[in-house]
Amino acid sequence: QLQLVESGGGLVQPGGSTRLSCAASGGTLDYYAIGWFRQAPGKEREGVSCINFHGYSKNYADSVKGRFTISRDNAKNTVYLQMNSLKPEDTAVYYCAGRLGYEYHYWGQGTQVTVSS
Repeated sequence: QLQLVESGGGLVQPGGSTRLSCAASGGTLDYYAIGWFRQAPGKEREGVSCINFHGYSKNYADSVKGRFTISRDNAKNTVYLQMNSLKPEDTAVYYCAGRLGYEYHYWGQGTQVTVSS
């Protein structure tokens, strides 16, 4: 059973940067597409970015394009989300999720990112 664990969240100042990690255990990420999602208080969960299994195809929500970068290191069984030029509206719990087909079946527990001065 694939298990995903996010890390790297915390308190960041507006305009600052942080990198989230999504580490897998119980299996290899090699064949999984990985997505990053976020959910702010009182809002629905939204997709932020996703990367296919070999890392050549990446997609971003319009709200984060040019600021966030997704990448993966299959040798380390980890996917990253580099977040730059952070804004208060990026404050949310960030989740990573894995899928083999069309649906995300494996989810991490989430990591809080708070952008505030």
